Amino acid sequence: MITTELSNVGNILHNQREFFQTGKTKDVNFRIEQLQNLKQAIIKYEKSIVEALQADLHKPEVETYITEISVVKEIDYTIKHLQNWSKPKKAAVSWDFFSYSAKIYPEPLGVVLIIGPWNYPFQLIISPLIGAIAAGNCAIIKPSEIASHTSHIIAEIIAKHFDPAYIAVVEGGVEASQKLLAEKFDHIFFTGGTAVGKIIMSAAAKYLTPVTLELGGKSPCIVDTDINLEHTVRRITWGKFINAGQTCVAPDYLLVNKKIKKDLIDGLEKNLKEFYGDNPINSPDYARIISEKHFDRLVSFLKDGKVIIGGKTQPSERYIAPTVIDNVSLEDSVMQEEIFGPILPIIEYTDIAEAIALINSRPKPLALYLFSQDKNLQKRVLQQTSSGGVCINDTVMQVGVSSLPFGGVGDSGIGNYHGKASFDTFSHKKSVLQNSFWLDLKWRYAPYQGKLPFIKKLLG
Repeated sequence: MITTELSNVGNILHNQREFFQTGKTKDVNFRIEQLQNLKQAIIKYEKSIVEALQADLHKPEVETYITEISVVKEIDYTIKHLQNWSKPKKAAVSWDFFSYSAKIYPEPLGVVLIIGPWNYPFQLIISPLIGAIAAGNCAIIKPSEIASHTSHIIAEIIAKHFDPAYIAVVEGGVEASQKLLAEKFDHIFFTGGTAVGKIIMSAAAKYLTPVTLELGGKSPCIVDTDINLEHTVRRITWGKFINAGQTCVAPDYLLVNKKIKKDLIDGLEKNLKEFYGDNPINSPDYARIISEKHFDRLVSFLKDGKVIIGGKTQPSERYIAPTVIDNVSLEDSVMQEEIFGPILPIIEYTDIAEAIALINSRPKPLALYLFSQDKNLQKRVLQQTSSGGVCINDTVMQVGVSSLPFGGVGDSGIGNYHGKASFDTFSHKKSVLQNSFWLDLKWRYAPYQGKLPFIKKLLG
């Protein structure tokens, strides 16, 4: 295992600060070279990444490629646009500043800390790292110890392809996180749960360190009657049960128009059999729960409501069948916290106002899904709800669009990333105002006697 001893964290941080001070990372060509280096490393280690994710989550190779290794697409997107993003941009000045020019210079923050989660343990470390490199920073990475095999592969890739004075990995559990958070960074990027997000923010406050918190929440999925039912059910089934539901933007619960509820349930059952067979435990395409602790938490939710599809479990394999539950109460535990697993509650509504009111009575979610071809209904939901992002007539796919900033609002997160949003997150926008020497009007200088009427007219 290639890793960094906790006792060396201070030294690594010191060395990275010294490396940053050389100015090497400010060279855009250097950044592009490092992004290319990262891409080639991922391609080289593709087989090992697949094996690590199979060991951690029983993740199918296709899912690994789609949701983890495809992060190389974002590297390509970033390389393509980086020269333009990094150029100073002109800013407009008003007529009373006619002798001035203004520009905004993006500059790197310095040394940043990236703390990743266990559910997409490769992609959710590499994606923010792309932004940190593109913006010209040094970085210390802390992968999730829960997905230990993937953590080790990340550590090996980074150690073999990057100078630790530039990018380094620190592996370990809570002790490692505490050790890192005791240090001063120029930015902290965290992906994980809300409870730990509060701890990160509290630690960052000691040094006034800016944070990006990519959290989660209960992402609702509204299903109207004006839909293509076949396509709707297939897209919901995929978005909910990919990675065994362990996805921060998975539909957490369905709000279904009463008129189509039965047809939707029948469609879910049909699609689950098509996807995973009569007994999903034997399917090579269905993942497992990451740990015994998370397995036990999810099993406790099966006591709520009425299981109408699935519900089978196998503790020795950390297996929970794709499950749909009906007759849930809003007070049930399954509706009180983010599910983060293959359990899908269904709540019916008769009027869209009911669905909107339910959503607005809860913390703002990371994602909101709406299936409807009704343009007026789409507009109403967009205007009357708040969420990190919205996807209409599909699920999860919004995460793959590099031109869309990805992030939460309220309890679901602070800040965003992907594409240029990642570059902006890890950059400081430095304002620069420049005057010329060809003219120097004296109206702003003392003595002020007799100048007030002119100044009021000028600035009024």
